[in-house]
Amino acid sequence: MITKTLKSVAFLGIFLFMVSCGETTDTVESGTYQGTIEEVEASKDEIYVKTDDNKTLELYFKENTELTRNGSTVEFSELKEGQKVEVEVEKVGKRLDPISVKIME
Repeated sequence: MITKTLKSVAFLGIFLFMVSCGETTDTVESGTYQGTIEEVEASKDEIYVKTDDNKTLELYFKENTELTRNGSTVEFSELKEGQKVEVEVEKVGKRLDPISVKIME
């Protein structure tokens, strides 16, 4: 009985930890979206974008992701929280692959 209770408490603790640490993200159809960068995780080449229709997109950059500002290619380090961006994504299962990211400002 105690073992079963401890397992339940441990599971609940892990679940709550994952929910509190994880950011809820949305999956959208392939296409182009505009929004604002909410978070940049440089160590993972990842950004979170809040779209104009209030969805949060989690985007992991790939080798072929095109990142531009004013028509010129720029480095990932140019991305900052609060920037307006236009992203073109491809839906692959539940994952969104960024094809291109344009810094709008």
